[in-house]
Amino acid sequence: MMSVLLIQEIGKKSDGNNMIQSVPIFLNEAPFFIAEVSSNHGKDLKRCLDFIDCAAAIGCNAVKFQLFKIDQLFSFEALNKHSYLRDRKEWELPVDFLPYLKERCLQKGIKFGCTPFYLEGVNELYQYVDFYKISSYELLWHDLIVKCAETLKPIIISTGMSEINEIQSACEKVMSVSNLKPYLLHCTSSYPTPINEANLSAIETIRNFSFCEVGWSDHTVSDAVIYRAVHKWSAKIIEFHLDLDGAGDEYKTGHCWLPNQIKNVILNIRQSLDSDGLGIKEPVNSELLDRGWRADPIDGLRPLISTRSKL
Repeated sequence: MMSVLLIQEIGKKSDGNNMIQSVPIFLNEAPFFIAEVSSNHGKDLKRCLDFIDCAAAIGCNAVKFQLFKIDQLFSFEALNKHSYLRDRKEWELPVDFLPYLKERCLQKGIKFGCTPFYLEGVNELYQYVDFYKISSYELLWHDLIVKCAETLKPIIISTGMSEINEIQSACEKVMSVSNLKPYLLHCTSSYPTPINEANLSAIETIRNFSFCEVGWSDHTVSDAVIYRAVHKWSAKIIEFHLDLDGAGDEYKTGHCWLPNQIKNVILNIRQSLDSDGLGIKEPVNSELLDRGWRADPIDGLRPLISTRSKL
């Protein structure tokens, strides 16, 4: 079933005072799937657009990019010491790509999200994105969280490496500014994540503590983990790293899915949730023709006597 991303509106109490909005922005009976492009685009506009096309084709509801500048992402000391950090200059998403990415998302009917990693990036993204994403590494940077919240756009926050009090503090910052609840993603910030360190039960812990909707940001590339996150722990959002062909800069790390791998997972989850039905025990459409062919209680023979007269 289609998932719909709606712009949140601030709710009102009966006395006219603002209240924290509890109506979800992701209205879906199946999880909201987000394809994370990360740095696999190679600064190539055509490849960026191909990612959007692919995300739509495999059944995703949204695609997400990252907007950073390495000199505003890493300290001088870190850049000076590590050449591999300086090499990430080639991973930067050009700001002038944004209108083209937004237009393609509109054409494909999926949502466009992005993670800003510097304060001005929030403004640069504003007219294009349907939602902001805060990465696990920026969870402590309240100035960035507040600037995103001030836009009143939906916010998703990843919670890798964090403790509950840090998550709560980030949520409070969002709600104090916008009266809107953020969406939270449990994740383990190791690339790839060992399956036995996915700690999926923390989804429920975070949900119970924050009263926010909670999903799973995957770095395991394990279909078993995603199935468990959805079916056991009711993850409402599934984010995963996507690469088109194994040529992306991050693919070699081992935490990125290829299209055919994740397409089957998305399809299987959609189909499995469709099988739940309404829970009413009564004949369904495909059974109706066979009802008359049950054994008649008078003589134990098939079909029912009322049906035999019509043969």
